[in-house]
Amino acid sequence: MSSNDEQTVDQATQGDPAAPLQVTGEALTTVLDVRAAEDDPANTALRVAITGSNMTDFVYQLDLVPVSEKADDDLVYTQGEHGELTVIVPADSVANMTGAVLDLASVGNGGLVIKNPNPPDPLAGLDLNLEGELPQKVQAVLDQAINPALASHGGYATLVGLEDNKAVVTMGGGCQGCAASAMTLRDGIKTMLMAALPEITDVIDATDHAAGENPFYTEAPA
Repeated sequence: MSSNDEQTVDQATQGDPAAPLQVTGEALTTVLDVRAAEDDPANTALRVAITGSNMTDFVYQLDLVPVSEKADDDLVYTQGEHGELTVIVPADSVANMTGAVLDLASVGNGGLVIKNPNPPDPLAGLDLNLEGELPQKVQAVLDQAINPALASHGGYATLVGLEDNKAVVTMGGGCQGCAASAMTLRDGIKTMLMAALPEITDVIDATDHAAGENPFYTEAPA
């Protein structure tokens, strides 16, 4: 699921106004249609939890579960004009989900998407070992924090050099020629490098995307 789409709070259905995750009418209809196949729909809730994050967005898990399975510290509330849908949000997901909206995606197959105004901490849970001069520190962040995430897509990032505290980075493997690689660089690698190393003022993409398996442009973005 993506959180990059523009938030549409005004489309949220009537329900608990203090709810951290609001559900739009279209999303509500979709969830209720799926819930109708459960053995006891009226006593089945939508559980939405944050299970982690990638470099730019939270990762979510959505499940239909019996209301009776809620934990004591879970936040439980209803959505829909008549409270048709019970929503369960685990306590440790509430803060990072406040202000989010569950909606239908505007593109693709029209699946559910969570539009969340809260970005994840790009360095959460990381214990970076940053030693040496700035080039060594940049490469350490790439090796310890960024490349493990890119590896799941068959890609990697390498430091080419520094230009006035601007890190020049090239991407390879599955990231070269990938239509999402420029966005990954801008929104992910740049965010993590600049958060870990405040002295880095910008990140420049030096990747030859035209040489990849699925090239989508011939020049690195300005």
